[in-house]
This record gives sequence, structure tokens and C-alpha cells, in this order.
Amino acid sequence: MPSLLHPGGEGFGGEWRMISSLRGRLAAKNEDYIIVEVGGLGFKVYIPTSFLRELGSPGHEITLFTHLHLRENEVSLYGFQTQDELTLFKLLLGVSGIGPRLALAILSTLSVDDFRLAVAHGDVQLLSEVPGIGKRIAERVILYLKDKIAVERLVPLPPITPEDAEVVEALTALGYSLSEAREAVSSLAGEEMAMEDKVMAALRYLGGE
Repeated sequence: MPSLLHPGGEGFGGEWRMISSLRGRLAAKNEDYIIVEVGGLGFKVYIPTSFLRELGSPGHEITLFTHLHLRENEVSLYGFQTQDELTLFKLLLGVSGIGPRLALAILSTLSVDDFRLAVAHGDVQLLSEVPGIGKRIAERVILYLKDKIAVERLVPLPPITPEDAEVVEALTALGYSLSEAREAVSSLAGEEMAMEDKVMAALRYLGGE
């Protein structure tokens, strides 16, 4: 009998493999996933935390580009705001040692353009700042993807000093992406401040003050 849990299954299982997007009402938000109600069914969808912060309160309609990840004992649905994010997610799944949760962590921390630049410039340090990504996996990601992604017309991430790296770490711990944190810290370039003052100034920048 065909099974939804079998990647090669036909019939019902095969149909579920064809889910490529969802449009429905945002019914609930949790720490790392949302519930999207479509036609009376509630779909549990894991999404990047950077996207989760932008969604606002439940009740409105959203559209997601999705990937259904099938394993023998697990069926998980992953959703993204753009087709580019979905494409990168699938590319990351091709890297040895990276599963869907780690790929999602990368997309929660870096924008697609920032990730492309990190790979193009061999920025192992930046990739290593993603939770769960050590130097070895970062090097593997760069080696595998350096010839598979386009980097035309992208603006490099602002450089930061070793001292500012602590401020970036504090901001990412508060839920901001690496690109947001680096941009905020770069806006304070040339200003002499204690770390705590820089964090507060960066937060004001991110808050639009």
C-alpha cells in the first residue's frame, strides 16, 4: 500500500509531494513554525525566524513557497517568502551534513544575497556565525555551492572590527539577522563607545530612531 511517508510512493503520497506553495489564513504562530489554514485544513509549516518576525498577528492571508521534506518516520513542510529562498534551501540540502533544520537556520540568519556573497568570497567566518555551523561545515558549504550560485550586482556586507563582532553577537542573540546587525554596527563606524552603548545605539538604528 502506498504511504505518505515513502518518498517513492504513488497515489496519495505522490500527490502530497507536489505541494509547492500554500495560500491561506495565518492561524497561529509559534517559536519556529506557523499554522496556515487552507480549506479547513491546518498546515504546520516551519519558516525562517527572520520571516516569522515580519508576519504580525494571526488572522491575515499569506502565501508561501514550500518544500515537503519526506523521511521514513517524518513528514515536514518548510515555507519561504520568496522563490529565491526556496531555491537556496534546496541547494543547501545537497550539502553533506546539512539537513532541513540547519538549512533553515542559515536562512533565518542570512539573507539570500548575503549568503551568496559569503560563498562567493569564501567568508568562512560569517557562515560559522550561523548557529550549528562550524568551520568545517562552512568550508563544505562554500566548496559545494561556489559554482552554483549567482553573485552579479550584489553589494558586499559592511566589514566589522573584532570589537564590533561582540555587538553583532548581542544583536543576533536578540533575534536580528547577521546582515541587519552588521548594517546597524556599520552605521556607528568611527564612534568611540563602550560595547553596551553601541548595542543600545544599534537598537535605536534598527528601530528607525
